[in-house]
Amino acid sequence: MSAPLARLRFNDLLREALAALISRPARSILTCLGTVLGVGTLVAILGLTSTAQSQISARFDALAATTVTIDDRHKTHPIFTPEAAQRVTTQINGVKAAGYYWPISGAPQMRARPTDPPVSRVELLASSPGLFNAIGAELASGTFYNDYHDSQQLPVALIGSIAAQRLDLPDMALRPSILINNRPYVVIGLIDQVEKLPELLNAVLIPPGTASARFEPPKTDGANAARMLISTRPGAAQQVALEAPWAISPQDLTQMAVAAPPDPRTLRESVDADLAGLLLTLAAICLFIGAVGIANTTLVAVMERVPEIGLRRSLGASRAHIFAQIVTESSLLGALGGLIGTTLGILAILAVSITQGWTPVLDPALALAAPVIGLLVGTIAGIQPSRQASRIQPTEALRR
Repeated sequence: MSAPLARLRFNDLLREALAALISRPARSILTCLGTVLGVGTLVAILGLTSTAQSQISARFDALAATTVTIDDRHKTHPIFTPEAAQRVTTQINGVKAAGYYWPISGAPQMRARPTDPPVSRVELLASSPGLFNAIGAELASGTFYNDYHDSQQLPVALIGSIAAQRLDLPDMALRPSILINNRPYVVIGLIDQVEKLPELLNAVLIPPGTASARFEPPKTDGANAARMLISTRPGAAQQVALEAPWAISPQDLTQMAVAAPPDPRTLRESVDADLAGLLLTLAAICLFIGAVGIANTTLVAVMERVPEIGLRRSLGASRAHIFAQIVTESSLLGALGGLIGTTLGILAILAVSITQGWTPVLDPALALAAPVIGLLVGTIAGIQPSRQASRIQPTEALRR
């Protein structure tokens, strides 16, 4: 009579695989570390991508997608006037605020005290009162100048926080003045925050009427050309860009160069797709490295367990049994690494979101799929070592 075929029940297979892993805890931990890092990186990257995309979208709508700029290309007289800015603000739907500005040429000399040397790293700009609302400017102290200061050509100024430091401006409570080409200007406000045009923090701003009377009006082109900035409501920028020239100078539309933001939906989708593709590639690389780590460690473990495998074969275990046991061990390590990696990835998303003040965004399907991905990675990584283990002959193994 032939010997009965050995059987390996699934429960026995799991018990043997778990016993093998528990008997070598240090190696098991190091082996599944690659999967922990790979799956954890995958979960963290996808979750942080979704979270960051929602924040980027909100900021994009609040800034770039709500800004229209128009450059003055006048032939005879400047076209940006207080009346033109008022028409844009009141006659066009979707406009929140509008203002214009231009750099003053001639490198004016600025200093806080008569005995101070001139400061050359601070820019002098003429800016209309409406510009402050358009750029979301906020004051640390003082007040903005208004249409009265502009129309009366009064020698007043606002100063950015960086410019104030470079000029060594005294405390605003002392109502300081600055000298521009040796003529005094009363500083009535200190700007410390802006949503748009951050370069204004390193500038001194004076009313356009004062600038035109004491210096010169804006030039036709170049660095000293005037620019109007229009702040719009979300979704209105494209239409505002079409209508604004008609409100400013309907008799000659060629005197303006309009720049509108691209369609926010198209641009956002493109940015999101590029960002997601890049980060998914990085996550795939991490998973691949984890799989290689499991395969390498499992292969080394197989070489060390040749006598054990030979003994099992001599006691009746078939090649399929050896293959199944090694694959099961590798799969369990992958699943364990997937579970730990998923947990660490979610904790990383929460930590970053709390630190940045964001609302965390995570697809529940990803949290459920990530451990399965770890299981698959472990299974695939264990195939080659399992095949090699199943080919070990009992007689050869027992000689070692």
